[in-house]
Amino acid sequence: MSATTEHPNYRGGFRPVSEEVTAFDLPVTGRVPAELNGRYLRNGPNPMSLDDPKLHLFMGEGMVHGVRLRDGRAEWYRNRWVRSARVAERLGESWPGGPVHANMDFSANTHVIGHAGRTLALVEAGPRPYELGYELDTIGPCDLGGTLPGGYVAHSKRDPRTGELHAIAYYWGWPHVQYVRIDKAGLVARTVDIPVPDSPMVHDCALTERYVVVFDLPITFDMNLAARGVGLPYSWNERHPARVGLLPRDGEAADVRWFDVDPCWVFHTLNAFDDGDDRVVVDVVVYPRMFDDGRLAGSLPTLDRWTIDVRSGKVTSVRLDDRPQEFPRADERRLSLPYRYGYAVATRDLGELLADGRPELTDLDDPAFGNAIIKHDLHTGAKQTRTLHRDAYVGEAVFVPAEGGTAEDDGYVLAFVNNPARGAADLLILSAQDFTGEPVATVHLPARIPLGFHGNWVPDGF
Repeated sequence: MSATTEHPNYRGGFRPVSEEVTAFDLPVTGRVPAELNGRYLRNGPNPMSLDDPKLHLFMGEGMVHGVRLRDGRAEWYRNRWVRSARVAERLGESWPGGPVHANMDFSANTHVIGHAGRTLALVEAGPRPYELGYELDTIGPCDLGGTLPGGYVAHSKRDPRTGELHAIAYYWGWPHVQYVRIDKAGLVARTVDIPVPDSPMVHDCALTERYVVVFDLPITFDMNLAARGVGLPYSWNERHPARVGLLPRDGEAADVRWFDVDPCWVFHTLNAFDDGDDRVVVDVVVYPRMFDDGRLAGSLPTLDRWTIDVRSGKVTSVRLDDRPQEFPRADERRLSLPYRYGYAVATRDLGELLADGRPELTDLDDPAFGNAIIKHDLHTGAKQTRTLHRDAYVGEAVFVPAEGGTAEDDGYVLAFVNNPARGAADLLILSAQDFTGEPVATVHLPARIPLGFHGNWVPDGF
């Protein structure tokens, strides 16, 4: 594509950057809390070339952006492509090599986590994670010391009591999805293959004290799209029933109980917990429909609460917020447990979107997408919204607890936000308890950060 041609999937906030940047001693407005010692990391697709107009938003090479905070200072910013064999070749480097699953070597572009001393860039649908060094250099594909039998996932859930990671993996060639438990030392401790028809996409899962929550929803592998060379060969399947499963943590595939839900799609969960002996609560961002003909298109999402009645077999749904929102996050210390607060990225008000003639989500580069952060109080139903400049866009907001804090929202909310006045990004640090007040600190970065997907605060000594 020519330099003046906009790519249909990588325009607006998703327009990629073309250089890797390293900067030290970043300027700060306000004061970085001295207790924040670690790295704020975020991953997302950043294609090295836009020559293919069909390149799907989910298929661009991964780039991890990171800011290192220590002792009240913002020591550095780095952005680095994840060096798959293809990326290394394009950069004129030697590929580090490593254990690739099913010949699927992919520059992981969806998430980045820290676990058992490893920094892992994650992607779903079959490829293995890529391990990164502390300064975001690529070490190589990772099979967790030879214990990971197949590919892995974009989303895992860490049990705050045991330190274990729980996840549901899928791969288009499998007649099942796979539950994977990784222990505190970073080795796979358990897998369970759960038979499912049609090779569904499973982007996320949820965790309670008793169960792993499995989503089996009507987006499935589409051989026709694969034959046409569509970048992401998954589409809405009217014939595939929508259901949610409860796998006892130490159960086998035969122990999964399935519960029917209305046809819908769920990219992300906020949290889940057991409500007594007979109910399981799952808070989810729900799309009534998604992925028509493999395109990232469908209805606008809402935040809903599903209550699964284990005794009756019924699932009831309550709308928590009808504003379109995504990337829900909670205090990681409360994952799998009853909780009060959640955070999400919002667009403008749904009424404004409808007034502008956009009743459905047709692409993700709208300048209104991601210009506000919502704080949900799930006990009272109260919501606080921090609205940014209309031309700004904000990435996933991550909660970091304050040192010694006792209240669930005693801590900070961190997010990358573009600064339209500078044409570059900032790391915004908010007080979760003074959510709409002055920022605690704004770290001014030297480069633009495109809209991306997921990330984490990774404290030193993780």
